[in-house]
Parts: sequence; C-alpha cells; structure tokens
Amino acid sequence: MNNITGLSTADLLKNSTTATTSTQSSSSAFANQLKSALNEVNTLQEESEKNIADLATGEVKDLHQAALAISKAETSMKLMLEIRNKALNAYKEIGRTQI
Repeated sequence: MNNITGLSTADLLKNSTTATTSTQSSSSAFANQLKSALNEVNTLQEESEKNIADLATGEVKDLHQAALAISKAETSMKLMLEIRNKALNAYKEIGRTQI
C-alpha cells in the first residue's frame, strides 16, 4: 500500500478526478456567464441601432429613452472591451511566466 500522509493511491486518484471535474464545472460556468454577458451586450447594441434608425427617420417617440438606450449600449461595449483587454493581458502574462 502506497501511503502519502495516510492516503492510498486510490484516494489520490479519486481526489484528482474530483478536482478535474470541479475545474471543468467552474470553467463551463464561466463560459456560460461570458456568453450571457456577450448576448446582453449584443441585445443592447441591436436596441441602440434601432433607436438610431428611429431618430434618423423621425419615428422616435421618446428622445430621452432613445438617448439612454444608446448611452447604455456604448457603456456596455466599453466595459466588454476592457474586460477583453484585461483577459488578454492576463493570458499574455501567464504565457511569460517561467515554470
């Protein structure tokens, strides 16, 4: 029996499998959260484009609401770009890390 601090090899393999499953679960949760955020930004952008078209054609009912929708879409896009930039910088930094 191979014991490392009281654990058998089977226990270590079981713990390794559990950790891998947990990592896959949290990475898929992150991916789902990211997809949800991207879909929300896309929806806001489509709504903004519709409001801009309504402004151009004179069909806008409430100018204030249209301006708010356009501003909200712009802010959400800026936030998503900053998140993307931070993620890319973190990825590059991890790539530069020496093991």
